[in-house]
Amino acid sequence: MKTALTNLALLFFTVASVYSQQLEIKGKIIDSDTEEALVGIAILVKGTQQGTSSDLDGKFSLRSNRNVPLTLVIYGLGYLLKEFEITEVSQEIHVKLRPSILNTDEVVVTASRVEESVMKSPISIEKLTIRDLRESPTPSLFDAIESVKGVQMTTLSMGFKVPNTRGFANTTNARFLSMVDGADTQAPGLGVSIANTVGPTELDVESIEIIPGASSALYGLNALNGTSNMITKSPFLYTGFSFYGQIGVNHINSSAFGPRLFNQSAVRYAQKINEKWAFKVNLGWMKGTDWMANSSQELNPNANASTGLYGADNPGSDPLNSYGNENSNRRTLTLADGKRYEVRRTGYYEQDLVNNDYGVGNLKADVALHYKPTEKTEAAYVYRIGTTDAIYQRGNRIRLDNYRIQQHKLSLKGDNYFLQGYLTQEHTLDSYNLRPIGENMDRAFKSDAEWYSDYSNSYNTSFSNGLDAASAHLAARNAADLGRFVPGTSSFDKKLDELAHINNWDTGAQLVMEHSFYHFEGQYDFKNLIKTVDILVGADFRDFNIHPEGNSFTNPIGEDPFATLHYKKIGGFAQVSKRFAQDKLKILGSGRIDKTQYFDAKFNPRLAAVFSPSETHHIRASIQNGFRFPTLFEGFSTVNNGGVIRYGGIELMSKDQQLFENSYLRSSVDKFQEANTADVNSGVDSREAVVKNSGLLVRNDYTYLKPEEIQAIDLGYKASLLGNRLFFDMDMYFNQYRNFIDQIEIAVPKIGTIGNVEGEVDPTWFEMDNNATQTRYRMWTNSKSTYQNFGFSVGSSYNFFKKMVFSGNYSHAELSKLDNRDSGLETPFNTPTHILNLNLTDRELTKRIGYSIAWRWQSAFEWKAPLANGEVPAYQTLDAQITYKLPVIKSVFKVGGTNLLNQRYSQYTGGPEIGGFYYLTMTIDGTWSGKQ
Repeated sequence: MKTALTNLALLFFTVASVYSQQLEIKGKIIDSDTEEALVGIAILVKGTQQGTSSDLDGKFSLRSNRNVPLTLVIYGLGYLLKEFEITEVSQEIHVKLRPSILNTDEVVVTASRVEESVMKSPISIEKLTIRDLRESPTPSLFDAIESVKGVQMTTLSMGFKVPNTRGFANTTNARFLSMVDGADTQAPGLGVSIANTVGPTELDVESIEIIPGASSALYGLNALNGTSNMITKSPFLYTGFSFYGQIGVNHINSSAFGPRLFNQSAVRYAQKINEKWAFKVNLGWMKGTDWMANSSQELNPNANASTGLYGADNPGSDPLNSYGNENSNRRTLTLADGKRYEVRRTGYYEQDLVNNDYGVGNLKADVALHYKPTEKTEAAYVYRIGTTDAIYQRGNRIRLDNYRIQQHKLSLKGDNYFLQGYLTQEHTLDSYNLRPIGENMDRAFKSDAEWYSDYSNSYNTSFSNGLDAASAHLAARNAADLGRFVPGTSSFDKKLDELAHINNWDTGAQLVMEHSFYHFEGQYDFKNLIKTVDILVGADFRDFNIHPEGNSFTNPIGEDPFATLHYKKIGGFAQVSKRFAQDKLKILGSGRIDKTQYFDAKFNPRLAAVFSPSETHHIRASIQNGFRFPTLFEGFSTVNNGGVIRYGGIELMSKDQQLFENSYLRSSVDKFQEANTADVNSGVDSREAVVKNSGLLVRNDYTYLKPEEIQAIDLGYKASLLGNRLFFDMDMYFNQYRNFIDQIEIAVPKIGTIGNVEGEVDPTWFEMDNNATQTRYRMWTNSKSTYQNFGFSVGSSYNFFKKMVFSGNYSHAELSKLDNRDSGLETPFNTPTHILNLNLTDRELTKRIGYSIAWRWQSAFEWKAPLANGEVPAYQTLDAQITYKLPVIKSVFKVGGTNLLNQRYSQYTGGPEIGGFYYLTMTIDGTWSGKQ
């Protein structure tokens, strides 16, 4: 791997040609309306990588070895792109740029992997520019994504937000690909992008492109539901020193905390050393108090319904955000009154297990060195590193503490080719899992066997002394809990720290992940060789290096389960496009083949077309097939979640143990046990009850993992009307999924084999009546049903007066099951049917003052996940900001707030409660650029 990266580096930085600067172009860029000088306008020599930007006085100087005539491409934030022809050597020019109110002239690269007009893209794509990000009332660029048409956000933490499009959202979302400058940002072991932990700062983002739908035909792997690509600023074009500072406050009128301060800052310095060399350095940091997940919603209200015990009297209680009292931590006790009761240990709330420390933070930095050996070639080395403290959620809530991720990337870009290679590494350091730490905090003072024995003895004594059942259960719990570690005491804090650093979830809770992957890819455009048709080809290779630690992964190959595990993937694509009818019709066809270890190769084709009868109307359509291969976690995980073992679903993992083959569906076992308890409590003999209710047990018939498949149809229409004052965009989609990857929970008898009947009785029935004689597994597998989801999104922006713009978008999503062949596996759509965003913006209410007001509403929807199921209530938020520009120091001040009315809401069941956030920011952009 090191040799490969070294060779790639030598390739990048030794490709050079000596050339003389023959042409010097000087000029000035001004606003066509106000005649004011424009700062930070990009000036590029068309068809090359040569460029610069305008300084404080709007002036620029650019050298090129090209002969006249040549064309300059000139563009900047809030202005229409303009091409200017240079006809004389040493010509000094003055260019007037016309303000652009709506972003209809933007160029995107993510949709087809080549530059094209956002209006003429053959698939649905959204773009947020620097201006959109700065004018958004949200406090960060990542928050601004939520306002994009068709995007749903799942907030795990202030420092951890997961975007999703077109359904099947969850707290990790392996079906959504997140990139920075075309490089995947996923963490190797966790298997998902860790929000913007190691991404660019507010100051270094030029734009964000989002594809709300499948793009497997070009990107493969996990680009099934959506793709985002953050594009950063070039140090050749955006130079100087920039600063971003934000101070905010949250937890206003919070029952858990008083008002808490939030700080976020960033600095950027970029400089163009000469025409060949440039560099940039970014540093960002954030610190505050996170939103809290502390719901006491009862997940097990009917555990003892047959005995009439509900609410506070229910000894099988399982509050939502408490740990140590999950389904696997229960026992069924037959007590002195002859009745069977489901009893669970007491558990601890999330607030206790993070020791009331809901601190959230992020420290990150990146450096980049860019080199242009020729006018059409640019090489770059980028190093990124970030650490974060936040709450993350996979199957359980996880406290990320000093979590670190870093990436080295080398890239080489020419006029018609692109190469890059990168290495990503993660280290979890002091992070820990809240579920096992809750269980083991209970067990640290008393084992399960001892606790349940004390509980039974106390209950029996209390009942014999005349107490009713509810009072006897309360007395039994108090007796069994004597000596329990109490939150807020020094002994609790000491034990919590000890357990958080034990790398064994049977006795501790530390999350240890020190994994990496390296990735190489390249693409070549035949535009210089073939003129009649556009042909683009590419290929990539990735190798995950996983170091099993005993809690998350195991190596099923060979004798050593802790040997380094490799999971390799290779793929390639070809794309052909052709223009017809005087360039009004563009037809594009692409195909991609992906192959991973342990699975056969799969082919992903796509056919797309865009018809532009005029420059203002554009109709698009596409159809494609895509495959998603199981992630590392889905394939190879081995996680002991306190009595429920989460197991990877590939055949290598469990074939020898016959887990799929010799198991019952856990959902049927729960019903079986509930029926047995009800019968015993009504006087039926326990053995008779087991035989009587055995018909409720359902043998598992799910099996080993295979790739998930989607067929996707996408239709859309874009229009720019009324002299570019009205923009309209609509898309409709239909997706059909087969072999949907999800989890099924099963119960495996510890001794018997299902089906070995003895005297018309299967001994495994009795094992299923007792949790101690069975093992619970949560296995990754495929659905048997075919699922369809469909929907549409509509967005519009109208510049109705001067620079005032009213915009809005509506998204509709629905799920339907083509058949009903799944039992015990419920595909989590987790998506609201309706999402509505409305926004009023005026960037120049006066010459220096602008504002933006945004309202968002989404409907209630059902959430299904391993942690908890439930309904997420509908909610609405009101956000606003006012900006003040101070051109003399190139600064902008912004004061604003999100959820201004402080109406608390959660975006998923078991997630944090989000309140109002109010902030003041200052941005200084591009001073001390060093331009002459």
